[in-house]
This record gives sequence, structure tokens and C-alpha cells, in this order.
Amino acid sequence: MNKETKLRNHNITAKAALKFGSEAWVLKKREEQRLEAAQMKFLRHVLEIIKLDKEKNQCIRGKTGAQSIVKEIKQYQEKWLQHVQRMDTNRIPKQALQYKPKGRKNIGRLRKRWRDQLHLRIKEQETRQTLHEHDNDDD
Repeated sequence: MNKETKLRNHNITAKAALKFGSEAWVLKKREEQRLEAAQMKFLRHVLEIIKLDKEKNQCIRGKTGAQSIVKEIKQYQEKWLQHVQRMDTNRIPKQALQYKPKGRKNIGRLRKRWRDQLHLRIKEQETRQTLHEHDNDDD
């Protein structure tokens, strides 16, 4: 099989398997690392590069034209959020997104939630945009 066919196979099967159900995931650093490692293992196999060659991940991505799987998942989650926000209020995903539990919180540190992760990412983007605008104003 040539490189293009292997990459097409990766985009159709392996990437889909890695991203399956990811719209509701809360990715922790360890999980992001494992997803990246799985993607890089496949890309190294496509290019027939072994780890002993000490080829950097960025170089491998450049050769294959592949984007980071974690970035793709985050973009997918943002698209899913926009999709859910456009839904009617009687739809279950929209109700789940707007749900506010009543009662007391558990003792200890709060668990990382999907909604919190998205809000954090949106704030980071807004901060980057404001910094970019300030840089352009200085010119």
C-alpha cells in the first residue's frame, strides 16, 4: 500500500475510532497524551519511521499533513456545542446542557466538567483575540 492510501485509511478508520463519542469527553492531560501517542504511532507506521530514528512529531505531521488529534477533538466539541445551542429547548441534549442540579455539592475538589472545559477554552480564545487586536493597534 502506498503512503496516500495509508493516510486515507487513517483518516477514515483510525481517526474516526479515536474521535468516536468525543463530543462529550472531558479530556485530561494524560488522555490527551495517550491520544497523541496513538496518532503518532499510526503516522510513524505510515511513513515507516521507527522511534530510534528520533524524528520529531512536528516533522512527521508536516510530512503527512496531519493535524493534532486533540485539536481536532476540541474543534469537534466546539461544533457540537454550537449545534446543541441551536436546538429547540425540548431536545434532550439542550436540556442536559442547561441543567443545573439542585442540592448540596460533594465534599472536596469539584470534578472537571465538559461545560467548564468549553468555557475555559472560549475565554482563552477571547484573550488571544484581544491580545491580537492590541498588537494590531500598536502597528
